[in-house]
Amino acid sequence: MRYLILALPLALAACASMDAGEKKGITIETTSRQQVVAGASCVVSNGNGSWQVVTPATVDTGGVNGDLRVVCNKSGYRTSEFLFRPSAYASSGTSLGIGVGGGGRRVGGGVGFSLPLGGNGGGGSYPSQVAVEMSPM
Repeated sequence: MRYLILALPLALAACASMDAGEKKGITIETTSRQQVVAGASCVVSNGNGSWQVVTPATVDTGGVNGDLRVVCNKSGYRTSEFLFRPSAYASSGTSLGIGVGGGGRRVGGGVGFSLPLGGNGGGGSYPSQVAVEMSPM
């Protein structure tokens, strides 16, 4: 039992660092009639904040936190908006299972529970690439 208690902080640190290597950047680009339109000014926003970019660009939204909204403007084109609602039912992050049981020569039983780790509680995920369709005026 003593070794389990000593190993628990190491297990938690290993689980918590699993998402650190993942890239959370979203590539934003604008298109019109299946052609890339570079140089549009866009505002990307979610529950973590908002970011101004010029397309093509990659933005780190800090993870999933509510709806992803992208509003783009460019001279000669109408203002265009992209709205993405992540699924509230998808799982997010890593689950950690902790169990306690008997051992030795006794008949053992166990109790366990799971803790969701990571994510901001929004569930789901954002697309890795967003193409906002721009309509000419």
